[in-house]
Amino acid sequence: MKGGGGVGSGGSAYGFPAKRRWRGLVIGVLGLVILSMLVPLVFLLGLYNGFHSPGYGFDSQNSKPGFQPNHVDEVIRKFGPTLPKDAFQKHATEPKKYIKDFIHENQEAKGLQPPKVDALPTHTHENITKVGGRVQPDPHMTSMDENGKPCEWKFGSYCIWQQENREVIKDSMVKKLKDQLFVARAYYPSIAKLPDQGKLTQEMKQNIQELERVLSESTTDLDLPLQIEKKSLKMEDTITKAKSFPLECSNVDKKFRQLFDMTEDEADFHMKQSAFLFQLAVQTMPKSLHCLSMQLTVEYFRIDSTNLELSLAEKYADPTLNHYIIFSNNVLASSVVINSTVSHAKESGNQVFHVLTDGQNYFAMKLWFSRNSYKEATIEVLNVEHLKLDDHENMTFVLPQEFRISFHTLTHSRTEYISMFSHLHYLLPEIFKSLDKVVVLEDDVVVQRDLSDLWSLDMGGKVNGAAQCCQVRLGELKSFLGENGYNQNDCTWMSGLNVIDLAKWRELDLSQTFRSLVKEDGSTNADVLRASLLTFQGMIYPLHDSWSLYGLGHVYRHNVQDLKKAATLHYNGYLKPWLELGIPKYKAHWKKFLDREDLFLSKCNINP
Repeated sequence: MKGGGGVGSGGSAYGFPAKRRWRGLVIGVLGLVILSMLVPLVFLLGLYNGFHSPGYGFDSQNSKPGFQPNHVDEVIRKFGPTLPKDAFQKHATEPKKYIKDFIHENQEAKGLQPPKVDALPTHTHENITKVGGRVQPDPHMTSMDENGKPCEWKFGSYCIWQQENREVIKDSMVKKLKDQLFVARAYYPSIAKLPDQGKLTQEMKQNIQELERVLSESTTDLDLPLQIEKKSLKMEDTITKAKSFPLECSNVDKKFRQLFDMTEDEADFHMKQSAFLFQLAVQTMPKSLHCLSMQLTVEYFRIDSTNLELSLAEKYADPTLNHYIIFSNNVLASSVVINSTVSHAKESGNQVFHVLTDGQNYFAMKLWFSRNSYKEATIEVLNVEHLKLDDHENMTFVLPQEFRISFHTLTHSRTEYISMFSHLHYLLPEIFKSLDKVVVLEDDVVVQRDLSDLWSLDMGGKVNGAAQCCQVRLGELKSFLGENGYNQNDCTWMSGLNVIDLAKWRELDLSQTFRSLVKEDGSTNADVLRASLLTFQGMIYPLHDSWSLYGLGHVYRHNVQDLKKAATLHYNGYLKPWLELGIPKYKAHWKKFLDREDLFLSKCNINP
């Protein structure tokens, strides 16, 4: 019948309703989707450990600790030590500690050393955490210090400090190239004598010349050309070829010795050059300070200088006031001395400072101290070259002198620095005829306490109140002091902070004593030191150690408490605080008394 094989609407080809067929397909698809999601979750969550598989069944609840399958027991018996009974119990409770102890115990039983544990990388997801934005290592991890010993990663440990403060070597490639050049030079003469090796000889020669040219223009890795790694590999390959040939050891040894001698001579030359440049740096006034002096001098003559001359002659000669003497040709240094003294003074109105300088810096000093006020203190600037004194014409300005004294014995050697008066100090009684007592400050001194107590100091008839340097006694200097006329156990004394009784000085005529000693000995620096020490023999009043701490220009390890307690800090030595070479941790005590806002400092690029 036509159309008899068809299906009616709402029917199915298999006799099922259409709705029921589609409902079954939807349920099946949903089931497959759910199963496809559950299987990965089971493995991710570790639930598969609870499932049992034939042949490897293991019931964690009913089995005894230490139970293992048969084939595993055979493997352990053949290839490893016997496990203890509580092995898995320890492993379950303290896995990291157990593994470490287990390996250690078994290796000790066999007489072996514990294995060397290499440090894990510090920047992995497993061993670092972030605390406050800062990467913190796992405290249970270990790293190796520079001696190869393990150390804990914990706050304050050396390992953390070492990693955080590790300096990048800026010339590692340069050093490698120098080593290659050294070896190539040693092998080149022997290779050049070998027959049929002209190609290798030419190759070595070209590589040597190329490295010599590169190293002559480079001191750090940043100076090297871009293709330097290829050149280094090429030289390494050439050296390897040269080493493959049988050579006479005597020839190579001879060349190595020649290169060693050349290197030793070169190192000696650089040491001498370094010493010379160091001396030049510490004894030459920095460009910025010279600029400051010149700028102030030009400004002094540009403005009306008559307004700068103040009528303070009465204060300059008033013996009832506290008078301080400073010898200096450094504007900033003398300013720091005065500023630090006035800042700690209980009464600044009774302080008078006399700055003695040379003709070159006189006008700069005049303008500086007229532009800057130091509370109520009075400041006088004197040009030593224009002083009119009896029997003293054409005087030259000389700063207080510093002496380095070295002692050498069979077992050790030591060096001490002593600062001493210059020729000009012995003119003080004549320059300041109306004064009976003064305090002499050097321009490398910083005052940290009120000095008014020095004026009421009873020195018991002594002339010079000074800090003692008992590291050097007069008996140790008898080679040029002589044998007689002094107590060999007496300590030497230091200039820097000195309380001078001018009245007693004039009474004993110590200036004439000094001049006679200088005439006898000569005019060298050593003669001046000898004359100064003998002139004040028995006339030194030792100040308490709290009044002065010296050595900040050459001693790197001063006690912090001593720095705070000292009334004055003396930067005697080469490394003055206004120099770039000055000891950094001591500079702060000096810099805080500078006027950072002064216009002339910015003009001369002086950055305190």
